[in-house]
Amino acid sequence: MENSATLRTWLDDMNLSHPLVIAGPCSAETEEQVLKIAHELKGTDVNYYRAGIWKPRTRPGNFEGVGALGLKWLQKVKEETGLKTATEVANKAHVELALEHDVDLLWIGARSTVSPFIIQEIADALKGTDKIVLVKNPVNPDLSLWLGGIERLYSNDIKKLGVIHRGFSTYEKSKYRNNPEWQLAIELQNKFPDLPLILDPSHITGNRDMIFDVSQTALDLNYDGLMIETHTDPDNAWSDAAQQVTPASLKQIMRDLKIRKETDQEADYNKKLSNYRAQIDVIDNALIEMLGKRMKVSDQIGALKKQRNVAVLQSKRWNEILGKMVLEGDQVGLSEEFILRIFKAIHQESINHQQKIVQQ
Repeated sequence: MENSATLRTWLDDMNLSHPLVIAGPCSAETEEQVLKIAHELKGTDVNYYRAGIWKPRTRPGNFEGVGALGLKWLQKVKEETGLKTATEVANKAHVELALEHDVDLLWIGARSTVSPFIIQEIADALKGTDKIVLVKNPVNPDLSLWLGGIERLYSNDIKKLGVIHRGFSTYEKSKYRNNPEWQLAIELQNKFPDLPLILDPSHITGNRDMIFDVSQTALDLNYDGLMIETHTDPDNAWSDAAQQVTPASLKQIMRDLKIRKETDQEADYNKKLSNYRAQIDVIDNALIEMLGKRMKVSDQIGALKKQRNVAVLQSKRWNEILGKMVLEGDQVGLSEEFILRIFKAIHQESINHQQKIVQQ
């Protein structure tokens, strides 16, 4: 599979004046709930109405979706509001039922993307379809696995393709439900700049209060659209209550988001410059987070040295680190002067942290 402008034909043909918007409840709960949300989203920037029909949870015992019955509700949504519909499919049976009920857009979830067996089964069931099919990133940060899912679909003559960035699982404590790992999505974007890239801020944040900021970052990075979970009574939703927004909140988010329009060469320059700056912001934030983690380790070292009555400064260890970093920096195009300045500052901050612990 090679990058081609035809990859985004389905999106370009929509002639949107704003990013693609996919919105609706995490789960279809009742017919009344599905239709009420849809009617409140009618006439907004929403292009596809999403609802989870099959919702297998990490552990059994929680609400796992209404099943195929919900597909009839999505048909009513289309009849009553004119909104196109979208849902997740995870196996051949799901695909067949979704096609039977004329769902317009299908997406493959993160847990399915991790398995080439599942992706291949879905690809075979969808062979030759003219439906739009989006692939969420796998739960683990593996770009090859993500691209492999797209390629299996592409090989089965499915041409209306795109990807959804929903973040990655981590054992480390984070402000995100799923760490965005922006750099991985940027790498995918660099490999396939014409493959439509959609952000799922609901699953990245797990927190409705963070959805606007993460969505803005995505638009600054030239993402093509957003998938935002929306519910008329999010606090009482049957699944993922904390990350869903009301239709009114969604409308406000779409009004407040800054969307750049390309009209001339100067605008093209500014758009590219803003994109590069957004990438730098992402990397800088990651640097700060990593430095914070490094200093926490320094605190632990300080506590150990205090316990054993060992001196804070270990010159031999420091010289070994500095020599190693100079060599590694050279391999990635960083000058010795820059590495020395950076790591001397890091080392001094580490010493400060350890001295503070030792002197307590």
